[in-house]
Amino acid sequence: MMSQSLSTIENKSIAVRYAVLRERIAAARRRIERDNREAGEVRLIAVSKTHSVERVREAIAAGAFDFGENRVQEAAAKFEIIGRDTSHDDVSNNVRWHLIGHLQANKARRAVNVFDVIHSIDSVELVKRLERLCIEDGRAELPVLVQVDLGGEATKTGIGVADLPPLIEACAQCERIKLVGLMTLPPYLENVEDVRLYFRRLRELRDEWRARGAFAPLSDYANGELSMGMSHDFEVAIEEGATMVRVGTQLFGAREQV
Repeated sequence: MMSQSLSTIENKSIAVRYAVLRERIAAARRRIERDNREAGEVRLIAVSKTHSVERVREAIAAGAFDFGENRVQEAAAKFEIIGRDTSHDDVSNNVRWHLIGHLQANKARRAVNVFDVIHSIDSVELVKRLERLCIEDGRAELPVLVQVDLGGEATKTGIGVADLPPLIEACAQCERIKLVGLMTLPPYLENVEDVRLYFRRLRELRDEWRARGAFAPLSDYANGELSMGMSHDFEVAIEEGATMVRVGTQLFGAREQV
C-alpha cells in the first residue's frame, strides 16, 4: 500500500489508521529487501502530543504501545492516568513513553520518572544532570538518543555534527545513561525526496559511531537506533534505515487544542 494523504483517512477510526500505517511500514521494508538490503525492525512511535487520554487509549486498543510526547508536563498528566501497565501478560506490550521534544533542565527530574526513552539529548550538561538524577532517584538505566541538528534551523534544537564527540563521550562515562542511537528532525520539505539526504546523513553518522562501539548493548534496542521520519516522510526515512518513526497526524488526525 503506497502513501495515503491525510484526507483519504480523515474519517477513519484510529484502529483503521493504525493498520494502514503498519502496512505502509511493511511496504517500505519490502522495498528495502527488493534492493537486496537488510530491512531491520521499525518501531512506530505514536506522537500523542495535544491528544487526549481517550485518544491514546484508542491507539492502545489498536495495538500501539509506544507514545511520543513533546512536553514533560503534558506527558506526566497522561502517565498518571495510563501509566505503563496495559493489563497484558506480555510485558513487551506495556506502554512506553518517549520524550521527543526539547528537555529543559528544570524538567529533567520529572522526565526521569516518566519517560522510558529520551530522544532529544543535546548537551553534555544535560547528560550529566540526567545521570545524577537517575542515581538520586534510583533509576538503574535510562536509554537516550542524541538529537543531531542537520538542518541548521534556528527554531529547532539539537547538537551539531562537530560537537558530537564530547557528547557521546559523556554518555560513555555514565553508569545509568545508556546511549542507544541518534535522532534528527530535518526541515519540512514538500517533496519528501528532498529530505532523503538528511536521513542518509544520520545513518552514515550512526554507522560511523556504531563502528566505534558508541551504543549501549541493551536487549530492547538495536545497536544504534535511528529515530527519524514523521507523518510526511516516514516511508523515505525507513528506506534510509530508520528504526523508529514518529507519526502523529496520520494516526490521530489534526492536533487537538490544549
